[in-house]
Amino acid sequence: MNQHQIIITQYNPNYAEQTVKMWRDSKEQAIGQKEIHSFENHVYFLNNILPEQFQINLALIDDRVVGMIAYNEKEISQLYIHIDYQGIGIGQTLLDKVKAKSSGRLTLYTFEVNENAQRFYERNGFKIIGRGHENEENLSDIQYEWISK
Repeated sequence: MNQHQIIITQYNPNYAEQTVKMWRDSKEQAIGQKEIHSFENHVYFLNNILPEQFQINLALIDDRVVGMIAYNEKEISQLYIHIDYQGIGIGQTLLDKVKAKSSGRLTLYTFEVNENAQRFYERNGFKIIGRGHENEENLSDIQYEWISK
C-alpha cells in the first residue's frame, strides 16, 4: 500500500458516500459499536453541519477516500482512517497539516475504549486534560490538548 501516492485535498461532496462509509467502518472498529445515526443523516451532517465550524480534508489513494480530518485552528473534531489503510502514515500526514495550520494549541476528544487513538495522540505530543465528556454514544471520553513547542 505504501507504493500508492496519498493526496490530501479539501472535502468535496462528490466523496460524501465514500467518506461516510469509511468513517462509519473505522469508528465501529475503534469503539465496537454501530453508528447510531442513519447513513443519510450522517451524509447530511458531513455536507451541511460539520463545515459550518470545521474545514474538512480528505486523504485519497487512487481517488478512493482513505482518511478524513475535520478541524479548525483550535480543535480537531474528527479524524478517521480507512480500516485497511491504518498504520501507514495517513493519520500522521493529516495531523501534521492541521498542526501547521493551528493556533499553536489543539484540543480533541477520543473515546476511552479507542486505545489505538490514545497511543497515536500521545505519540504526537497530546496530553490528557479531561475525562468523561458526554456524547451520543454514552461512552467515556478523554480530552486531549497539544501545545506547539
